[in-house]
Amino acid sequence: MPASRIHLVRHGEVANPEHVLYGRLDGFGLSPLGVQMAQAAADELTASGRPVSALFASPLLRAQQSAAPIATAFELPLQTDERFIEPTNAFEGKRMRGPGSALRDPRNWRYMANPFKPSWGEPFSSIVSRMMAGIADADASVDGGDVVIVSHQACITMVARSVAGKGLAHNPGTRRCNLSSITSLEKHGDRYVEVGYSDPAAHLSGSATDVGAV
Repeated sequence: MPASRIHLVRHGEVANPEHVLYGRLDGFGLSPLGVQMAQAAADELTASGRPVSALFASPLLRAQQSAAPIATAFELPLQTDERFIEPTNAFEGKRMRGPGSALRDPRNWRYMANPFKPSWGEPFSSIVSRMMAGIADADASVDGGDVVIVSHQACITMVARSVAGKGLAHNPGTRRCNLSSITSLEKHGDRYVEVGYSDPAAHLSGSATDVGAV
């Protein structure tokens, strides 16, 4: 019997005083506010009363730290899966907004040539393929109960758009995947469908900085 439900949890706010796009760079862990956000996601999962049988996370520090309170709440080991990692991005380490924005530098314009692929990093189709493969394996790894996967904004957005039958190309500024949000899936027949989205850290978001990937 596979999982009853898959919960895709985004990490909390990252300590990022320079407001750069951190991507896969090392050393970007949660801020104190991000720790509170991660706890809010864990609290909501606990309050739902649903049993959680397994917990997976991206190998990046912010995802590992965001998974920690969930591991504690459900007394589960944290399993790391590279397939849930942030996509590659040519703008890693650069500021994307305000003075010094990488988008104002003509040398970077080539990365914006094809937003449908996209030309700045890992193809959207590749993100969907690895995420769905990881989800399917996580689903099959349990005998009932729910599975929680802690990942990243672009990854979760790609899954949500794919299962909804939407085109993968999109405006990153319109993503519905807030910090520490929870996107829930169920398998109906041979396909996954979204059955819920919640934003347990919404009350903390007003003072948060969210430098999501392009």
